[in-house]
Amino acid sequence: QVQLVESGGGLVQAGGSLRLSCAASTSIRSINAMEWYRQAPGKQRELAAAITSGGSTNYADSVKGRFTISRDNAKKVSLQMDRLKPEDTAVYYCKAVMDWNVFWGRGTQVTVSS
Repeated sequence: QVQLVESGGGLVQAGGSLRLSCAASTSIRSINAMEWYRQAPGKQRELAAAITSGGSTNYADSVKGRFTISRDNAKKVSLQMDRLKPEDTAVYYCKAVMDWNVFWGRGTQVTVSS
């Protein structure tokens, strides 16, 4: 069983940066993939970035070139967000995929002001 805790959200001005972290209760080596989803007000939850245990990454077109997902250590993944835009405002959720199971964090709020 995996527990996920997100941190690093907050309020920033457009053009600024934030670094989100997702701490897992088990080694990321045991997890097939780690993903960051986000849900903006009035919109469906969408995949922002993903990284596999092998290090392959994938990004939504809307964040490509601005966001970077990485593994900080065996139990933590991060999402570096640069050149933030007001449309990036959303609750960001960490998701872990392991074998047949999917685990979700409770989310962290990111608000970008203009």
